[in-house]
Amino acid sequence: KGPKYNDVRFDVHDWLMAALARAEAAGIARERVILDPGIGFGKTVAHNLALLSHLALLHGTGCAILLGASRKRFIGTLGGADAADAAEARVPGSVAVALQGAAQGAQILRVHDVAETRQALALWRAMAAQQDRDQ
Repeated sequence: KGPKYNDVRFDVHDWLMAALARAEAAGIARERVILDPGIGFGKTVAHNLALLSHLALLHGTGCAILLGASRKRFIGTLGGADAADAAEARVPGSVAVALQGAAQGAQILRVHDVAETRQALALWRAMAAQQDRDQ
């Protein structure tokens, strides 16, 4: 029995907005709230891909966006790894997902493999900066 969403992008957005409203009603300032779309929690591979491709929907909230997808099972599924494979087999895919999160504007990336992700982000930023200079 899989999770049911009308449209995971908007359902998660609406749920997060309701949670944000509760936080503000409790006196927590919006700029102190971090939103996490919950990649991998009660979601199918298709749900995770939809959320990863539309993180920008959360930018108008005034909150930081956290992406915590490191080593999640869907990475192994999409990357061809057996579900029984060790989480370490998902490192390359985790780095790719972190780069996608950064490209979508996630301000916080929760990762297991800090050095690998940091190196990939540094190269990605350097290439983007060079591309901007070349235009």
